[in-house]
Amino acid sequence: MAADDPFATQRDVTPSVTSELAAVGFSDATEIGRGGFGVVYRCTESALDRTVAVKVLTAGLDEENRTRFVREQRAMGRLTGHPNIVNVLRVGTTASGLPYLVMPYHAQHSLDVRIRDHGPLPSDQALQLGVKLAGAVESAHRLGILHRDIKPANVILTDYGEPALSDFGIAHIADGFETATGTFTATPAFTAPEILSGGPPSVASDVYGLGATVFCALTGHAAFERHTGEQVVAQFVRITSEPIPDLRELDIPADLAAAIEHAMSADPDARPTAAELGDVLREIQFRHGLPSDEMALQSVADPRGGDRRPSTSGGPPRTGSSTRGRKGNLPAELTSFVNRRNELTEAKEMLTTSRLVTLTGIGGVGKTRLSLRIATSVQRAFVDGAWLVELADLRDESLVVDVVAAALGLKSFARQPLQTALAEFLEPRQVLLVLDNCEQVIAAVANLTEALLKYCPGLRVIATSREALGISGEATLRVPPLNAPAPDRQLDLGALPSYDAVTLFTERAAAVLPGFAVSEDNMAAVAGICHRLDGLPLPIELAAGRLAALSPEQILQRLTDRFTLLTRGGRTAPTRQQTLRLSVDWSHELCTPEEQQLWARLSVFAGSFELAAVEYVCGADLTPGAMLDLIASLVEKSILIHEESATAGRYGLLDTIRVYGLEKLEESGESALMRRRHLDWFERLALRAEADWIGPRQLDWIARLKLDQQNFREALDTYVAEPGDMVVGLRVTAALFNFWLASGQLSEGAHWTERLLTVEGVPRGTAWVRAVALGAVLTGFRGDIGTCAEWVGRARAPAADSGNPHAVATALYAAGVLELSSNDLTTAATSFENALEACPADDLLRLLILIGAEGTLGLLGQTAVSADCLEQVLDITEHRGELMFRAWALRTLGWTVWSTDPQRAIAVTEEALHMYRSFDDGYGSTLCLECLAWIAAADRNYTRSAVLLGCAQAMRQTGACRSSQSRSCAPSTTSASD
Repeated sequence: MAADDPFATQRDVTPSVTSELAAVGFSDATEIGRGGFGVVYRCTESALDRTVAVKVLTAGLDEENRTRFVREQRAMGRLTGHPNIVNVLRVGTTASGLPYLVMPYHAQHSLDVRIRDHGPLPSDQALQLGVKLAGAVESAHRLGILHRDIKPANVILTDYGEPALSDFGIAHIADGFETATGTFTATPAFTAPEILSGGPPSVASDVYGLGATVFCALTGHAAFERHTGEQVVAQFVRITSEPIPDLRELDIPADLAAAIEHAMSADPDARPTAAELGDVLREIQFRHGLPSDEMALQSVADPRGGDRRPSTSGGPPRTGSSTRGRKGNLPAELTSFVNRRNELTEAKEMLTTSRLVTLTGIGGVGKTRLSLRIATSVQRAFVDGAWLVELADLRDESLVVDVVAAALGLKSFARQPLQTALAEFLEPRQVLLVLDNCEQVIAAVANLTEALLKYCPGLRVIATSREALGISGEATLRVPPLNAPAPDRQLDLGALPSYDAVTLFTERAAAVLPGFAVSEDNMAAVAGICHRLDGLPLPIELAAGRLAALSPEQILQRLTDRFTLLTRGGRTAPTRQQTLRLSVDWSHELCTPEEQQLWARLSVFAGSFELAAVEYVCGADLTPGAMLDLIASLVEKSILIHEESATAGRYGLLDTIRVYGLEKLEESGESALMRRRHLDWFERLALRAEADWIGPRQLDWIARLKLDQQNFREALDTYVAEPGDMVVGLRVTAALFNFWLASGQLSEGAHWTERLLTVEGVPRGTAWVRAVALGAVLTGFRGDIGTCAEWVGRARAPAADSGNPHAVATALYAAGVLELSSNDLTTAATSFENALEACPADDLLRLLILIGAEGTLGLLGQTAVSADCLEQVLDITEHRGELMFRAWALRTLGWTVWSTDPQRAIAVTEEALHMYRSFDDGYGSTLCLECLAWIAAADRNYTRSAVLLGCAQAMRQTGACRSSQSRSCAPSTTSASD
């Protein structure tokens, strides 16, 4: 241990203490420090030939406190070995009864001396100090030990350059012992205000001292250092009533300043734990490009009696740092992002202390764009990526979990609720989710978010919504409009770029009218536009889009005309739609009648849509050339958004623009016609996909249907709402069965079957039987045996009555799946056999039945017949260029023949592995690797087997989906990365 302040002044040692220390093995005692309870001596421990620091308690202590002291020092011994706590080497009592404790001697002195001699620490060293001391304080807290006097003078700098917290176990252990007089013993400048007000010490008061110590290290002085001539009481008043000085004024990084302010909050309940503060400081290190220091934490005792070793919060911070952190699905920015510096900084600071940050504000204010910029700026801190979940077009709350899972590429075939599978998938990962446009499904989003945050410690969420989610731990940030010039302020051309609204207008205008710039001639009009539009990004961008036809002055005049009602009658109205509605009204009137008509017609689409769909649904009275011109014009005016996809260009409407267009569509009288044509298009699309499923375009169909999934939801909603179209709806539901199966969205497919079954009076014909039976199959694969049995029962009689072989075979196939899922293997085999006999010349249905039959026969041990089913699957798929069913069949064949024909098993399994990798199926690839590993082990090639199993295990850990059965009657795919 080092001396505190008077190191250079060595005092005479009381002869009796010197002799008593020598008698217990500590010679050459020299006093190096003195405090309220005792004296610190530098001694030579003769037995071990080392220099130690011995603290001898000389204050008047009663017997009870003496006993407590010894007991607490034994507790302190449990921290021996912590790299950032001065170790207690020995505890004893001299011949005259004076307690003493022995610690290492460190000649480098204390942090207090370091600061006074050399000035404040640089930010990187202060961060390192804070992280390591946080680990020390947290470890003590986990053992129920409070320090109560954390300050620079009690931080020793060891000979190895490490900070070590000292002076545990005297008067500073919670309930350890008290002074005889009950006097205040801690240092006021580093003491929490609640302690100065008479409150008891706590974990939070130690965190305050830790924050105050880092503050001092950064500045060279205490936050509330005592002024010259200031009375102690006056200092107490300042500490308990004033905020700490703003470190930002000293050019301390804003995030570091915020972390210290949080630790030194006047409200103890608002302070983080020591471990949380350490994590925040480590995240700050990462964001500033510094190495993330380890935070040594006291581990919990091993219940099996193993070694107790300190754990370290090492490697990257809790939110991670890795090149893998760039994983995710955040879209690239196609246009410039205008400032929002304050909101960006505030949101990133919020993310360091809260795991849910919700951006709120009116529609069109820029919440989505800001959330994506925030996520992009911090995504490297998340090892498993930042993922965007788009909810704008979702209206059914029961599908929220499905949409989130689909965005993450999660496909669960396990017999458990999808939300449970989602939580288990996220629990070991460090992920940032961006839940965009939550307001129309806010209750479901709130429930899911709260559940996931409780279960998944590495998850953080950014949500955008027109209102807060309203759950515990949520931090909300209102996204304000961009700042714009006030009408009564003198305009300065040089100062206009400092207004974000003007910058946005200028940049978007230059994209429409190259060379556009704000000048002395137009600056008044530009400033007026930005002010009249309240700084809202959406209408500003729409206004800039009209510069190809109008001057800024003309635009401003039209805005003035349109806002007359708002200026006169709506100034005090809080309705957030008014300004936006008037802005969109104005944008609508700037369009030609033909553009207005197409805008309204396009609003029938949900999500994104392709040109061919637009031409069919909206272009019956337009030539292809006219349609293209109108679409290009709407894109240029920022009404229509052009999106690039892997297959072809697609288009979309902002939600606000779409809702406005739907109103205009109703007014036009064309709503029923457009909806009818929309239904027709997507019915044809689903049927075409089903007919072409067994072929080389199978993967393209999966990708295309996924892009149009929101339009299918819109169509299916319409079928339910308008029972006259129910037969068509049933056909679409059945046609999408293979898409839902291949994409792992079993619960959504079952959901729509259930919705359609609620409609009364629907004919129980072939379409109804197929939809219900295939819905039953999906519920069976999910493990929902009760629903599966109910739907199979409802389909049996109508299938038999229909006399349609396709309906009969489908119902028998569903019955086989039910029986297989219920482990009634013999009955299942009979059902699949009867289904094959009834099946017409329909290769897709026949494939599904063969797969079910193979799984059942394999479980019954009928290997030869099972292998014959596989060969039939290969015969059907090979010449058509199909991949998914073929990969499944080859993989399963490998398992079937490996014991009798290992060379063929290797060949077909490797072929299946190549196929699975070609369409990014991590689960199927994993099973292939495991099969090859077992074959290698049987051949005594243990090295190859170990390598293959290790690769398979690694793939499972990186997100390959789990299956509840080793043999399945459904070929499964995942989007997990290999």
